Amino acid sequence: MSSEVVMLVLPFPAQGHLNQLLHFCRLVLSSSNNTIPIYFLSSATHNRQAKTRLHGWNTSEYSNLRFHNLHVPSYSTPPPDLSSLENFPAHLQPAFDATQIYLQTQLDKLLRSFSTSYRRVIVVHDSLMSSFSTFEGGGVESYAFHSVSAFANLLFQWESRETISGNRVKSLGLSSVSASSKAVTSSEGCFTTEFLEFIRRQHKLTAVDSGRIINTCLPIEDKFIDLFAREPILNRKPLFHIGPLHPLIAPTTEKSSDDHPHECLRWLDKQPQSSVLYVSFGTTTTMSLRQMNELSAGLERSQHSFLWISREADRGDIFTGKGGGTSTIGGIVPKGRGIVVRDWAPQVKILAHAAVGGFMTHCGWNSCIESLSYGVPMVVWPMHSDQPRNSVMVTEILRVGVAVREWSASTSTSTWKVRE
Repeated sequence: MSSEVVMLVLPFPAQGHLNQLLHFCRLVLSSSNNTIPIYFLSSATHNRQAKTRLHGWNTSEYSNLRFHNLHVPSYSTPPPDLSSLENFPAHLQPAFDATQIYLQTQLDKLLRSFSTSYRRVIVVHDSLMSSFSTFEGGGVESYAFHSVSAFANLLFQWESRETISGNRVKSLGLSSVSASSKAVTSSEGCFTTEFLEFIRRQHKLTAVDSGRIINTCLPIEDKFIDLFAREPILNRKPLFHIGPLHPLIAPTTEKSSDDHPHECLRWLDKQPQSSVLYVSFGTTTTMSLRQMNELSAGLERSQHSFLWISREADRGDIFTGKGGGTSTIGGIVPKGRGIVVRDWAPQVKILAHAAVGGFMTHCGWNSCIESLSYGVPMVVWPMHSDQPRNSVMVTEILRVGVAVREWSASTSTSTWKVRE
């Protein structure tokens, strides 16, 4: 036997979760000299998605990284509902629910097989994929992986126990419970009722884990890591903060060295240093035509060059539906001022590029920690989930960004307007 240890990694089927745990696999393989076999467990569709969108490294470099396809029953993959009054991507719920069906049986079978072949079986699962935690066999260690910040995790815990108070908010480093701090004291409007129930079911099972892992580090969240580690839900079990997980690329003023760089990187190569505003609202936000026109008008008035990633939000299966391409804005903004990319773009490489001087973001944790890694200031515009709380940390605690829109649970995606 080449190894006495095997690791199984179970991600949640959404892009912001898939890529974090895939980067985690690279980190473990690199630190172990590629000696530990790691199985990345997901549906065939989401394994394909994780590999297709990976950037910064190549899975073929690690012979012990293996993608195992779990059987997931068919599910609907509707497009995002632009008429919805909720920002949360409820159209992805069928995909989330489908991953739970038959999952326990398949994981039990895998774990029993590996536990007879290896002395030590380690399972690292997304905190939203805790179904396997009821496995009763011996020799298996499980660790819950949290894909959001320690700050957001801490606040969700306080809120669940109804212990958020003005004094607690001030203890976080906020001078007062201001209007922007409404995102701290309540997660109202951040999730659908259906998804909140999904979260509760999963978190009830997480308590049996051996420990927890979080994609953050002390220079960014020292106080919040310490406070989260003391939370009763951890029950004195270890909390490992091992971020940033994404590969760190050295910024350069030279042209891209890739043989086939993305078109947007070739465009950035031609721009002056720190001159471009990068605009992206992640993989779960879709804007209406009216919203896009409002944002376009704001970019025109700014008189700055920009790179705007404008795509329809992911479906449960990203390989269904229409594709996209790259095009100039033309007619809305003076020719040559900026470009709009309508397909997948390598965000880590974009943020590492010397031409990028700012990032307009929805404040997803991946985007926040990647932007912080490369010292790119943020213009924050939270949409749902943990994003409002991340935006408060970025603007009021770390002070590395400014808000373009205050969070309001009653403000729908169909009615917001860019602040002048």
